Amino acid sequence: MSNISGAQILARTLKVLGIDTMFYIMGGPMLEVESNCIKEGIRAIDVRHEQAGAMMAHGWGRVTGRVAVCMGCSGPGSTNMTTGVATAWADAVPVFAIGGSAPLDSLGGGRGIFQEIDQVALFRPITKMSERVTDIRRIPDMVTTALRVATSGRPGPVYLDMPGDVLYRKIDESEIVYPDPERAFARHRPHGAPQAILEAVELLAQAQRPIIMSGSGIIWAQASDALRDLVEYAGIPFYTTPQGRGVLPDDHELAMLYARSTAFREADLLLVVGTRSNYVNGHLSAPRFSADARVIQINIDPQEIGLTRPCDVGIVGDAKAVLEQLLAASRGRLDRARYAPWVSRLAGINEEKAKAAEQTLGSDKLPMHPLRLCKEVRDFLDRDAILVVDGQEILNYARQSIPTYHPGHRLNSGTFGTMGVGLPFGIGAKLAHPDKQVLVLHGDGSFGMSAMELDTAVRFGIPVVVVISLNGGWTADPDGVKPGRNLGYTRYDKMAEALGCHAEYVEDPAQVRPALERAFQSGRPAVINVRTDHMARAVTAKFSSYST
Repeated sequence: MSNISGAQILARTLKVLGIDTMFYIMGGPMLEVESNCIKEGIRAIDVRHEQAGAMMAHGWGRVTGRVAVCMGCSGPGSTNMTTGVATAWADAVPVFAIGGSAPLDSLGGGRGIFQEIDQVALFRPITKMSERVTDIRRIPDMVTTALRVATSGRPGPVYLDMPGDVLYRKIDESEIVYPDPERAFARHRPHGAPQAILEAVELLAQAQRPIIMSGSGIIWAQASDALRDLVEYAGIPFYTTPQGRGVLPDDHELAMLYARSTAFREADLLLVVGTRSNYVNGHLSAPRFSADARVIQINIDPQEIGLTRPCDVGIVGDAKAVLEQLLAASRGRLDRARYAPWVSRLAGINEEKAKAAEQTLGSDKLPMHPLRLCKEVRDFLDRDAILVVDGQEILNYARQSIPTYHPGHRLNSGTFGTMGVGLPFGIGAKLAHPDKQVLVLHGDGSFGMSAMELDTAVRFGIPVVVVISLNGGWTADPDGVKPGRNLGYTRYDKMAEALGCHAEYVEDPAQVRPALERAFQSGRPAVINVRTDHMARAVTAKFSSYST
């Protein structure tokens, strides 16, 4: 057989293992890898910043449930990926980052080799696996291991470091064994301990005011149907984390989103499945939740069980498998009528608050309130649209006012609070689902962080639509004392137009919908720059001990 290079082996292995999309910026020593990936038929999207490339891989993976690859050259090309990879780590998303690096035979000794830095060490705290390939023969099995680690248990990003001399070394192809993807990625769904299942059902049967809380683990476990079956059989109100929106439709009769705070505070039993206990859900602790509430916790990661609050029943297992076990064990044990007064109370609160919110959403006041902008977006979008939200005020307002109806169709700045994810997430999502509406709702500050990716969207003909809430700076400004807050009312629409996008500027609330219609009908990447009230401050739970 003929000789084959490490770069060719890497590209072929990725293809064999089902990788069909990658995001990158050209550069050594990765050029031959990138060229061979293209020859193998992998769709290659070259971006304007490696951070955005990692975020596009993240967005693509969130809406497909599969892994995309991001690549960077040695040194700054790889270090640029770290914020995107860290965001995937915080959000438990399986992104596969590959970085070129200085040659093995030159490493060490502090001699100042070109672009030499310990990339493996840099990625280790923000990945499930960070390793360097030192033997050309190991490329297939190390790539296979990386992908298996990324997608098993709680998902997360992985990193492989590819030294230049390993990539350009050649070997007879007969010495290379490519993996069998069916054997490499056979999925196992660990079930919960039977006794723990019975104990959980007993607690549910005793409760009077239970709620179910779920997170993005439901999406990765493909457990939406199992969750629906349990919710509807038992008649228990449910709430999701921002990352898990859409696993059941937000307009489901047991969602009652406007009663969320009351439900959390008054529930006597929390069934927590597929989500971590962190600042987003108040660590499941008082005062956000009753200190007397019983807790059933289901997670595939045993370290999450009882992490911030002791739980009464901890079940380690796959969300889908465990929910199916719970439903089977609940048959004939749970009585919907027991929870009816609780459901009725929450439904009443939900209806009252929804009516009050709709009055604010319909305001014609100028400058436009961000909630009015959210209303126009809400009323325009298709039911299966993918919504990406990135910013501060607009993020919180959209969370309150724009529903999601399908799993994986809501993306946001995430638990890491990363600004600048919006447009890259939107591009990744639109590449994955070109048949769906994809709308990115951006703050003006967050938009500026990845704005040049509009060029990526134009070059590849990716018709993502971006709506900017232009409130003149970072966050709202009710007191006027924030240092460096003001960014001015930049005409981002003119910038977008210069890059080849459809672009419009809007101040009148009545003109938002017509602008949205024209943007989606254009068939091009589009930016609608909407001036909003700089004094409008969204109210949300405090996530830290300091104020902003």
